[in-house]
Amino acid sequence: MAYCNWGDTSEANRAYHDSEWGIPLHDDRKQFEFLSLEVMQCGLNWELMIRKREIFRKCFHDFDFDAVAGFGPEEVARIMAEPGMIRSERKIRAVIGNARCVQNLRREAGTFSAWLWAFSGNRTILYDRHGDGFIPAANGLSVRISRELKKRGFRYMGPVTVYSHLQACGIINDHGSDCPRYRFIVENFPTVRKRRDHELEVRHFG
Repeated sequence: MAYCNWGDTSEANRAYHDSEWGIPLHDDRKQFEFLSLEVMQCGLNWELMIRKREIFRKCFHDFDFDAVAGFGPEEVARIMAEPGMIRSERKIRAVIGNARCVQNLRREAGTFSAWLWAFSGNRTILYDRHGDGFIPAANGLSVRISRELKKRGFRYMGPVTVYSHLQACGIINDHGSDCPRYRFIVENFPTVRKRRDHELEVRHFG
């Protein structure tokens, strides 16, 4: 369970690992929250995102993407002035722009989640050797989805960031095969086993 050991680094990480990370997600508001956490995390560590999550929720109206899509300069200034907030105007504007992109994708596909899950045939992917701790930073699937997101105007959505999102929202099950959450997902949700897909920067967490 070496790859899942990050869940033991703090109480906040343990709660996130045990109750959210990798559980198949089909709620657009939650998808937008996870995407936005990935945007804010770029260049920083994940535990900081978990610690600041309530601040993000306050700043971005609990990740109501319809509300966030309407933010203008005054809201950007308000968020920049929020105590404890990560003061990156570029990231804040990216979250606002991504909210508008989510709205556009919903008009295209019905829901953002439906659009995203179509890439896996609505099943959680179990890639060969991932359960043994051989985990890439990105792969062919995240490259393809990144390309489509960028085409639609999403920002901070490179293949590595997208791969992290696919892990978080349950499209890819990268829990260790000896982790109880791995078994929970396999036993309770539709899954499909696949060969490794053009993986980049594979590390072995053994």
